[in-house]
Amino acid sequence: MNKAFLLIVLSAVTLCIAEEAVAQKSSAFRIARLKYDGGGDWYNDPLEEPTLLDFVKSHTDIDVDPNYYYVDIMSDDIFTYPFLFITGHGNIRFTDEQASRLRQYLENGGFLYADDDYGMDAAFRREIKKVFPERALVELPYSYGLYDCVFDFSNGPPKIQDWEDGKPPKAYGIFIGDRLAVYYTTECNPSDGWDPPEVHGDPEAKRLEALEFGTNIVYWALTH
Repeated sequence: MNKAFLLIVLSAVTLCIAEEAVAQKSSAFRIARLKYDGGGDWYNDPLEEPTLLDFVKSHTDIDVDPNYYYVDIMSDDIFTYPFLFITGHGNIRFTDEQASRLRQYLENGGFLYADDDYGMDAAFRREIKKVFPERALVELPYSYGLYDCVFDFSNGPPKIQDWEDGKPPKAYGIFIGDRLAVYYTTECNPSDGWDPPEVHGDPEAKRLEALEFGTNIVYWALTH
């Protein structure tokens, strides 16, 4: 066989293999941190998502990409992520255009998990009302399927951080039809427990609870 032709064939095969590898990687489940305006620390604790996804990978059959990604609401990239995560301690502010964009994402099958890191509750409730003025955040009963789809949380969300306030964990949702499109936890901060142990010093039992609970959220979002 002509050497030049052989090199062309080998190059084409190599390119096809590389493209297939990229396609397989891009099909893996990813979480994107939602960047927002208003001054709140949307960027805090960037190790949370990778740590959770490593746990998901080792305890389920879900193919994951355990890297940290963030996305701006107005970027077209938002539609490449099936799962958005928003957290922080402070203010959130959506413009009307941003609220409309987030609504479009959610109405087209996207999922948003919001976790109050103690301090964003009032702002999140105000801004999500801009996204869905006609829909309310409704408290989910502990019998809801998310709470036992992989690990058993029949007593509701685990309280990972309490800051000595003594308030019980709360979890709310916004539904589009029968589909949970927005899930919101407050007074418990599960995502804090997704960090490696040296970040917050959470007891290992609490971290395990948080990671198992996060796995339930991911599994429910992907299967419903």
